[in-house]
Amino acid sequence: MWIAELSRQTEVPVATIKFYLREGLLTAGESVGATRARYDDAHVRRLRLIRALVGAGGLSLARVRGVLSAVDEETRELHDVLGTAHGALIPETIEASPESLQKVDELLTDHGWLVDENAPDRALLASALDALEKVGYQLDSTLLDTYLVAAEQVGNADVAHLPTDDRAHTVESTVIVTALGGPVLLALRRLAQQNASARRYGAVRGRPCP
Repeated sequence: MWIAELSRQTEVPVATIKFYLREGLLTAGESVGATRARYDDAHVRRLRLIRALVGAGGLSLARVRGVLSAVDEETRELHDVLGTAHGALIPETIEASPESLQKVDELLTDHGWLVDENAPDRALLASALDALEKVGYQLDSTLLDTYLVAAEQVGNADVAHLPTDDRAHTVESTVIVTALGGPVLLALRRLAQQNASARRYGAVRGRPCP
């Protein structure tokens, strides 16, 4: 396909595609002349991945380049690629108290989770616990365990649902579900809270959606 068709399929402007080509985020197409090139489905998938990371993921081009580098390194384990995607989506500087970090470590150990001790999400969770405590709300162990069990089910389902037809597709899907899955979970959680509230308090507007 020509660049115009690539633009139509991905809904990425031609000028943006050319920018990604210049920046090395998108590989060049097959040259068929001095100024023309053909593109294929691999370019479609890569553009959609970049769009997910830059748009919904809100990543800088520098961070996108780091994720794509991990994606393209064929000898790299998929588990490491997932970790790279996680790290790119997290603020570079995270402040967390030693007490909350210890609480997180104990929680993960108690549930037997295999998590890298340097995983940035470990510090992010501890920081979130600190933020709750600062406003006078502390998650008790029962509720925190409930969150963990629910998160484990979601994480297991995410990984099990990844395609296995080829490595490139698997890696791209891994990064996309990492970048875009959060808003889905957040929306579902809020909807679940509305449902639970309606059932508990008997809200007049609490009825099944059509």
